[in-house]
Amino acid sequence: MKSYLKIGMSAALGALMFAAPSAMADDERIIIGFATAQSGFMQAYDKPAEEAAKIRLDEINKAGGLLGKQIEIVVADTKTDRAEGAKAGLEVIDKGADLVVVSCDYDFGAPAALAAEGAGKVSFFICAESIKAGIQGVGPNSFSASILAAVQGATMAEWAYTKKNARNFYRLLDTWTEYNKGICDGFDWMMPKLKDAKLVGEDTFKNDDASIAAQITRIKSLPQEPDAIMLCTMMPGGVSAVKQLRAAGIKSMILNGSGMSGAYWLSAVPDLSNFFVPDQGSVHGDDPNPKVNEFNAKYTEVTGAPPSSQYVYPGYVMVDVWAKAVERAGTTETAAVVAELEKMRDEPTLFGPRTFTSELHHQNKGRYLITAVENGKPGVVDEWTISEAIPVDYLASK
Repeated sequence: MKSYLKIGMSAALGALMFAAPSAMADDERIIIGFATAQSGFMQAYDKPAEEAAKIRLDEINKAGGLLGKQIEIVVADTKTDRAEGAKAGLEVIDKGADLVVVSCDYDFGAPAALAAEGAGKVSFFICAESIKAGIQGVGPNSFSASILAAVQGATMAEWAYTKKNARNFYRLLDTWTEYNKGICDGFDWMMPKLKDAKLVGEDTFKNDDASIAAQITRIKSLPQEPDAIMLCTMMPGGVSAVKQLRAAGIKSMILNGSGMSGAYWLSAVPDLSNFFVPDQGSVHGDDPNPKVNEFNAKYTEVTGAPPSSQYVYPGYVMVDVWAKAVERAGTTETAAVVAELEKMRDEPTLFGPRTFTSELHHQNKGRYLITAVENGKPGVVDEWTISEAIPVDYLASK
């Protein structure tokens, strides 16, 4: 994955060398450019979040706009391809984008974000959960609307230890993306803080592996089943891994990151139980905040289908926090907007507070709902906020 990422970064930087000057500022409107996946597998993550962003944009426009101007959008398709991502970033910049929105995943969004950085524009990853989607990777004008993957791994470990009495953990990492690695990084950080918790084994696989039989054999050869398996993976390969674990008769609690959020895949693992994920909000109609359930109804009305996973929600958050920063700055000028974003401390949003600082353009602590799947049915069973924020220096070292 890293070798492909370097290719994508190089393509982005190379394209910037030949980029035409971006469009002049528009005095009549504010433009948000979506350099996101309109095709390819990343569309499943990008498109729903984009629809949520449009709902917030519509709310702002109906309330009089931003700085007295209507917000318009322009779109360019990255085609879930890194080289195309760089081109898409440049395309929306040339169309006058004041804000460049890029793909959910860091690996696929970085080339467009680098194009924005080179043009001096603010970029927002819709829901990237690697610390590199910000100062530590793309640059000082880059942010993410979601919560770090490491927080997900730390949340699930601490919650399972505290609320489910898990003591023996097994770590199973899908090495495909930075996101997956981030989940396990957070798990690794939390484990030493849990008295009497023990890592009884660890293994790796790749998202497109047809079989994880060897890994399952090693789990089954343990003296006893672990209390919990920390499964650091995402779609599409995560479904296969879960299915194989259960088919092998392993009944351990399976903990995952938000990459396995939603119910759309559950038919592939009938009657799945003892499976848990962290969600920023519930798509199942049982969110403890009634305003989230109202949003779900609105999203369904607008798009014709309910939210498929929690990755819808950061799209709404992104527009919300950026618009607040623009309003407070009184301009869309990059330095002023970045300065206002970096002042936000527990800024309220519909899907939980957001904090940005000059050190971190991401969330290293956050409240999560805990969604359980029992007998094939998902539902919120708890909520959890890790006891302390994950240190920036730890995150940056990974």
